[in-house]
Amino acid sequence: MFHPKANILLRLLQCRHALCSFGKASCSRLVLGIETSCDDTGAAVLAETGAILGESLHSQKEIHLRTGGIIPPVAQRLHRENIERVVQEALERSGVTPGQLSAVATTVKPGLALSLGVGLEFSQRFVRRHDKPFIPIHHMEAHALTVRMLQPVAFPFLVLLVSGGHSLLAVARGVDDFLLLGHALDEAPGDTLDKVARRLSLIKHPQCSTLNGGQAIELLAKDGDRMRFRFRTPMGQTPDCCFSFAGLRNHITMTIVKKEAEEGVEQGTLLTCVNDIAAATQHTVASHLAKRTHRAILFCKANGLLTSGSPTLVVSGGVASNQYIRKALAIITEATGLRLLCPPAKFCTDNGVMIAWNGVERLREGKGILPPSVDVCYEPKAPLGVDITAEVKAAAIRLPSVRMKIPN
Repeated sequence: MFHPKANILLRLLQCRHALCSFGKASCSRLVLGIETSCDDTGAAVLAETGAILGESLHSQKEIHLRTGGIIPPVAQRLHRENIERVVQEALERSGVTPGQLSAVATTVKPGLALSLGVGLEFSQRFVRRHDKPFIPIHHMEAHALTVRMLQPVAFPFLVLLVSGGHSLLAVARGVDDFLLLGHALDEAPGDTLDKVARRLSLIKHPQCSTLNGGQAIELLAKDGDRMRFRFRTPMGQTPDCCFSFAGLRNHITMTIVKKEAEEGVEQGTLLTCVNDIAAATQHTVASHLAKRTHRAILFCKANGLLTSGSPTLVVSGGVASNQYIRKALAIITEATGLRLLCPPAKFCTDNGVMIAWNGVERLREGKGILPPSVDVCYEPKAPLGVDITAEVKAAAIRLPSVRMKIPN
């Protein structure tokens, strides 16, 4: 039982917290985050506490679904048409004026050059008009750190970032301190899932007309037999943590062509076995991600890279929303004694919140904060951290057998 004076102190602290929530601008530093790295225009205002005060997001998904993929000049035009409105909505919903902001954080790398340019150009005009510090953000760093906005996660931790444009494994040792263990050698898993979905013409499926490729694959796979088609897990004889999906996609495409010939249908017609192909595709992608992650965990343990009391694997990026892939990774973390953390799906895909949070983390530590007058260039291709992939490969870690029995 609390002492009466302790109860009074607790009530005072609760009142102060309530006042901070009510008087947002007076109790902590505030960061505006802006995201335009690909096909989503996002903005959010965050307090230093991690409280989301206001956000707005404009998705281009429906337009790109109709065109069969992201066309960079189209994405650029849509960002230009929407960025001012999206930022204004985030500010209005937060009740914060530009003058109350402590800094503006914006994605400047990596991503589509035309898309990055829109966000950077807008942000530099904004910070100069309102005389605010500018924090350039690495998109993958933001994905890696988002989980720390939601719950306490101490450095160092292992992070798997998987999306439509990226796949990598890294050890996060600090806000701007990463060791890169593995990366994509060709295409990213989200790109593979999208391309398979397009080749299967899943947009014509009555259940999938409004879904992106990865979502369509995941939905149809629930009713499919993943064992009907045996796609080989990529890079089985390469003892590193890098990823390759292009060969797998070619194998799947050849299988689709063969089934079209067997069923006597032309490309663009839904096959009777789409659920089974979707299930086999998803399972193979999940297995590849899980095996590379397993090796990364063993490498980290052998080299003392996960020294926190609760060794953790964080999984983020758009593909991390896939529940089947999460279950595959859960099997690996359970076998190796790691805690598995995944942000909610809405924070796995691109958004302004994660960019603002990265800004908060950098603002707290005084890292990468620029005066408004400094010119910044965007970088379509930008590695994350220090690349030690050669050391991982040289370790030649063999994986013990783990049974990947994943429920749909």
